[in-house]
Amino acid sequence: MSGVVVVSNRLPVSVRQEPNGPLSFLPSSGGLATGLASLPNAAENLWVGWPGVSSDSLSKAERREIIKHLADINCRPVFLSDDDMELYYYGFSNKTVWPLFHYFPMYTVYSHEYWEAYRKVNSLFCDELLKFVKPGSTIWVHDYQLMLLPQMIRERMPDVYIGFFLHIPFPSFEIFRLLPYRMEIIDGLLGADLLGFHTYDYVRHFFSSVCRIKGIEQTLGEMRVGNRLVKADTFPLGIDYEKFSTAPSMPEVEQELAQMQEEFQDNQVIISIDRLDYTKGILQRLEAYDLFLHRYPDFIGKVTLVILAVPSRVGVTEYQQLREHVERLVGRINGEYGSLDWVPVRYMFRAVSFEKLIALYNLADVALITPLRDGMNLIAKECIAANKSNNIVLVLSEMAGAASELSEAVIVNANNMGEIADSIKQALTMPDYERKERCVNMKRRLANYTVKRWANEFLNAMELLRHKQETMVSQKLSPSIRRKLLRQYEKAQNRLLLLDYDGTMVSFAGRPEKAGPDSELISILQQLTDDPQNEVVIISGRDRETLSSWLGKLNVSMIAEHGGWLRGKNSDQWHNLEPMKTDWKEVIRPLMETYVDRTPGAIIEEKDFALVWHCRNVSPELRHVRSQELRDAIFHLTTNLGIGVLEGNKVLEVKNLSVNKGQAAQLWLESKKWDFIFAVGDDTTDEFMFEALPGSAYSIRVGYQITKARFNIENVRDVRSLLNEMAKAGVPC
Repeated sequence: MSGVVVVSNRLPVSVRQEPNGPLSFLPSSGGLATGLASLPNAAENLWVGWPGVSSDSLSKAERREIIKHLADINCRPVFLSDDDMELYYYGFSNKTVWPLFHYFPMYTVYSHEYWEAYRKVNSLFCDELLKFVKPGSTIWVHDYQLMLLPQMIRERMPDVYIGFFLHIPFPSFEIFRLLPYRMEIIDGLLGADLLGFHTYDYVRHFFSSVCRIKGIEQTLGEMRVGNRLVKADTFPLGIDYEKFSTAPSMPEVEQELAQMQEEFQDNQVIISIDRLDYTKGILQRLEAYDLFLHRYPDFIGKVTLVILAVPSRVGVTEYQQLREHVERLVGRINGEYGSLDWVPVRYMFRAVSFEKLIALYNLADVALITPLRDGMNLIAKECIAANKSNNIVLVLSEMAGAASELSEAVIVNANNMGEIADSIKQALTMPDYERKERCVNMKRRLANYTVKRWANEFLNAMELLRHKQETMVSQKLSPSIRRKLLRQYEKAQNRLLLLDYDGTMVSFAGRPEKAGPDSELISILQQLTDDPQNEVVIISGRDRETLSSWLGKLNVSMIAEHGGWLRGKNSDQWHNLEPMKTDWKEVIRPLMETYVDRTPGAIIEEKDFALVWHCRNVSPELRHVRSQELRDAIFHLTTNLGIGVLEGNKVLEVKNLSVNKGQAAQLWLESKKWDFIFAVGDDTTDEFMFEALPGSAYSIRVGYQITKARFNIENVRDVRSLLNEMAKAGVPC
């Protein structure tokens, strides 16, 4: 299918089943549905999710009716039982993931039964998708209820394009690591090609967890997961701006607003609108309002806080307790400050109509939105977009994702009661011109970045990533290119083979001195060098003594220290490519030693013309931090000295910039006319070599990286296999 397959816990349509009555289908007006409806070819898109009714109560005929009705509006249901919803949704999703990801570990329940149900339901979603998706399909998975789904799809259908968007915060690693199933969650998410988050902080936390748990590092927002490119980026969710900005002109809204204005008369109004959830900071907000009235008694009788708390998860103990605490605090404030003709807090525990909501947005002088932690918070955006007079002041928690976009709001720490109290006063006394200026600037931004644009930008980013992945695949050394290479190799009379060592012909984990050649590699190199038509050059960053001891008995030429030393195949003497100074070492060595002391697992390797800081055995996140720190420190010390830092695979090498693998390889490239040139490497240092080669050369980089080489090959095992085939192809018949 050519459209997008959207997958979320709930469909944009809810099925209702009345006792002994017919099924009813109620559409949702949520932002996600609005954004996806605006996409090009929206009629071809398909939505998969739970229809909102338990499968336990449905007959076979009712199931068929639901499937048929939903098919007419491009939806497919995933039927879930009462037990599924209790354990997967109310259990793992909302008693484990929700509190933990919102930084409430004290409310987090770790239950293996919940976890098994979560895996089961994610698998049910996968089963439903695999009934109709085809290779090449684009699938967009949404939110924390389905974090295992991307990898489940990938394992069973690898040739699809998967996006994932998380609508809640992604926590710091110190919080995320508390989850017993952290590895499985990360693996599940990494099944996606593109991962979207509301803010850069969430992206940063995600990268940190991936690095610490999986050892996978990111470069410019991209990670190599196996042979795939995975990208994570920010896509802040917008609202349907046109809907909210035009709503105040509706007659029903104008009527509601007139009634409210008559009721509140000259009082200034502060609105607080949220689901009743412990993450929203409603208790703290009330305490700050209490403090405000205490600090600024001149406002008593002149301002009213209207709290609209929409019921949420009413059967969950924490939510029942929260409601009781809120209502007790409302009663205390009203009892302490109220009078016969004035109530400090108007409290409503219910949902209201869209028209009444828009009227409240226009009644308010101040919107007090102070969640303790929130992925985005669309209420903050809606109240600005819907305020016709541009006269509302937004007091917003810095812990809401929206704070990164709505910088003209009065930004507060949601746990600082004094700061919130003072900000309420600032908002209530703010001059009209400043109110309007702040509001207009925020409106302009909201009008520009709507939910429609959010959806389009995410899918456009997926398309760009698809092209990049296809380019990588097109560079892969395919079987047909491999056969062509071997045919040309066999026919050639003069062959030049430039072979990197570490990470190309040998893979190792641990200390660098443990990477000596094994018998298989020695045998392959022996066969290649026995062919008189071959010139084999080992071109390495290793020091000359190590290369001599490991490979000196073979009839190969060698380049050591990335071009610092050269040795011909018929000689045991090493020569400088050019004279190089080493006095800079006395400055750099103490700095490196300091970083070794600060970084468990790091070691220093000293070469004739280079110093190397190895960090392979350092924990991934610390490795990333220390490498960046050391690189920056060395850069400042070596400016204008002709010394540079080469960042390789878990190493930093400081050396003279005057020589590199490309310059060294040039000596052999210019020595005679070659009718077959082959070069293979795995690191950034090998890019100099690839750049020096003629366009007809077979240049190959190990791993799926952006490279100047013509082709990519997957790993060391594949390199050895290819070299072995070349050795056999060159044997005379």
